Amino acid sequence: MSPIPRRSLLKAAAVAGAAAQFSWALGRGDAEAAPRAAAADGPVSVGWLEKGGLGAAPGSTFGVPWPKGAHPAGQRFALATADGKDIPVQTWTTAHWPDGSVKWTAHAVGPAAGAEKFTLKAGTPAAPDKKVSVTETRRAITVDTGVIKAVIAKDGERLVESVTRDGTKIATDGRLVLLRQGDLDDGDHGNAKWERFDGEISGAKTEQGGPVRAVVRIDGKHRKGSRSWLPFSVRLYFYAGADSFRMVHTITYDGDAEKDFIRGLGVRFSVPMRDAAYDRHIRIAGEGKGFLTEAVKGITGLRRDPGAAIRTAQVKGEKLPDPATWDQRVTTRLQYVPTWGDYTLAQLSADGFTLRKRTKPGHTWITAGGGGRATGFGYVGGAGGGFSFGLRDFWEKHPAQLDIRGAAGDTAEVTLWLWSPEAQPMDLRTYHDGMGQDTFPEQIEGLNITYEDYEPGFGTPYGIARTSELMFWANAATPSASVLVDQATAVRTPPQLAAAPEHVTKTGVFGGLFSPVDRSTPAKATIEDHLDFLFAYYKDQAEQRRWYGFWDYGDIMHTYDEDRHQWRYDVGGYAWDNSELSPDLWLWYAYLRSGRADIFRFAEAMTRHTGEVDSYHLGKWAGLGTRHGVQHFADSAKQQRISTAVYRRPYYFLTADERVGDLMHALVDSDETFLVLDPLRKIRTEPYEPDRNALSIGFGTDWSGLAAAWLTEWERGGPKAAKAEARLRSTMETIAAQPNGFVQGSGLYDLDTGKFAVATEPAVNVSHLSAMFGLVEMCAELIDLVDQPKFKSAWLDYCRYFNATKAEQKERYGKDFGSLLLFQGHSRQDAYAAAQLKDGKLATRAWQKFHDSDGYTKAMSWAKTDLEGPAALEPGYENLRINTNETALFGLAAIQNLALVGDQLSG
Repeated sequence: MSPIPRRSLLKAAAVAGAAAQFSWALGRGDAEAAPRAAAADGPVSVGWLEKGGLGAAPGSTFGVPWPKGAHPAGQRFALATADGKDIPVQTWTTAHWPDGSVKWTAHAVGPAAGAEKFTLKAGTPAAPDKKVSVTETRRAITVDTGVIKAVIAKDGERLVESVTRDGTKIATDGRLVLLRQGDLDDGDHGNAKWERFDGEISGAKTEQGGPVRAVVRIDGKHRKGSRSWLPFSVRLYFYAGADSFRMVHTITYDGDAEKDFIRGLGVRFSVPMRDAAYDRHIRIAGEGKGFLTEAVKGITGLRRDPGAAIRTAQVKGEKLPDPATWDQRVTTRLQYVPTWGDYTLAQLSADGFTLRKRTKPGHTWITAGGGGRATGFGYVGGAGGGFSFGLRDFWEKHPAQLDIRGAAGDTAEVTLWLWSPEAQPMDLRTYHDGMGQDTFPEQIEGLNITYEDYEPGFGTPYGIARTSELMFWANAATPSASVLVDQATAVRTPPQLAAAPEHVTKTGVFGGLFSPVDRSTPAKATIEDHLDFLFAYYKDQAEQRRWYGFWDYGDIMHTYDEDRHQWRYDVGGYAWDNSELSPDLWLWYAYLRSGRADIFRFAEAMTRHTGEVDSYHLGKWAGLGTRHGVQHFADSAKQQRISTAVYRRPYYFLTADERVGDLMHALVDSDETFLVLDPLRKIRTEPYEPDRNALSIGFGTDWSGLAAAWLTEWERGGPKAAKAEARLRSTMETIAAQPNGFVQGSGLYDLDTGKFAVATEPAVNVSHLSAMFGLVEMCAELIDLVDQPKFKSAWLDYCRYFNATKAEQKERYGKDFGSLLLFQGHSRQDAYAAAQLKDGKLATRAWQKFHDSDGYTKAMSWAKTDLEGPAALEPGYENLRINTNETALFGLAAIQNLALVGDQLSG
């Protein structure tokens, strides 16, 4: 197959008009490209993941895949409701097939998208009544949605200078706040000092400029005096006709874990207060639909009654009539009613929040309530306008906090704390002192007892990152209770449109390794039941075991301790999973075939976590991830298999999320990391020093990660697409050229040519881990995309012989593969080879290895055993047989086997 025609893409960009300001990652040129004839592929139905539609959210962005050849580059698309009403939509291409046709498109819709179901098809999109527009000057970017206008600075400390509505300033001085503490008091001997840093902008740029969606990116660091640290990247999203905007906020830790303790990390806005104190309203969401509903100067509950209508209006947030019309026993004494200017809701754990208020600094706090899990949403303002604000995953990523300060004065200050200053300072030091593991032999001994691969200096958080999502509304007046509930709901669960599994399946994306859920036979229904059981089990375990917290949320545990009835959270490499054996892929494939919202949200949280926290984004290990462990960054095995783009691709293409796009683009040059760190340094038996022109790189966990980054860059048409395509093709060619292909195990890679040296002698180096970190999925995609028969043959050989008998292996390769594991997980390779070769015997072996080898066999008990005290900390249930390695492999094997050879499953 020919490569993506770059000249065609550039030509499309040249005629893009208003879309010329788009960044490459947003599909330069496609939003305003010339209309093309309708493609053969029919309209696609899209709907909301959850009930409720768009609600109070400003808009939604979603991705749709297309079959090869269905639409030419630059194709425009139209969106309509089920009853034929045209909906404004902005479209850009996020991936092309190698023939240049459209593979994935992204689509943005604004508040006009009020229906439950839509039809997307080739055509001319409707124009929004109120377009979002972007204008720039030397020092600022102004975004106008047609309802609100935001001025975004290109330098200084104020990211958002102002947000106005109908000429009225609703919020000003949007900025970032960091509190640093230089030491920790581990006892009770005194107080540690702390200092404040402010976010300082190093640059801002428009990534997308309308007409339906605008995106502005702001980068910088936190500064105090001469020191700048903790880099941030903030994106602001605006939709045509919306009264709100979304923020995606990322920090990357670049401090010294021994002395740079984060005491607080927040986003702050100022809110002008124009109304009388009794017309100023505070709304803070509690749990569920609960709200604290108050005024800065309350006139309810007083000894004297201003009148029922007055009291009712204040509770509703309506402007009150002139106090001269009230009962004068109240009016003449209003000065003696306290004004409550300060409020704080602190969520210091997943299970409890406290809410308090005070009149002003220098006076005590009064308890205003509390509860379990707060929504993370609030409002401050009055009849003349106000500001709603919310932080997603508020209790899941505790400790979090919402502050309102100075609401009784001329300007209130709102702070959404991503890390609460009332919590213990963020402590990222390693959890033990090394225990004498100073040499490789000692570290191997440690690995043999705790499963932790420790090495001095490697357990560092330097370079890990975390992304948070926030949402803000500029209201013309205090919203009604129902509107506030809708806004809070939008913060908790941003509305997401998606195409149905049937459409996604027929397009052949992601290697065609999944098919819609099918319960048509008892045997298939049983497998589907087991898949459902496993997802429910991990979802329930996340709640039962409280797998929450700022750095932890989104990950799951690796292995269970049946004696303690607890996951091995404190035992070396058995603790946090960090993508070991691809649970990320299991979850995404489970979603792609089912369309289930609960699976999508679970996978979304995992993608946010593993792509940020488990991988390095700065420093010498940038581009590598960390193996599973007690802390996400503690293990000394830093490898491609964790940072791999394989785990990010589904979320990116389904949502067009720019931050995840950044992560994958950053991996294009990660082959350079093999110069810095040898993954096999502790177990090599022969001398080896990394050489730029002869780097030892495995064809399994190493190459699959590199290939995923190169493929993604190539099909996205990124700045390094030509290099990525060349590396992809040259490594595929030189792996295939090895005497034993993939069975050779590894090769010497030349960073300058992008090729593996072809070995002169055949070798057999097969590991049960090699294919289990995305290699199966990458090879299926690449064989479909790139016409290299020798590569296909080499991969099919590996698939055919891994689960073969030792005698068959020896006959083919001169020696057998040795002692192997994970046969159930590898049954999907049997299934792939069976489907490609139309080999019924391989299909039979695929199901035999799936049901009767290792992993969750037919003898597996799918029971739940109830747990309660004192055996367990929290009541719940367990299944002693379940562990995450086997869960991920069972899930992937079940899904792929059903898709590839499901028609040959008996029963």
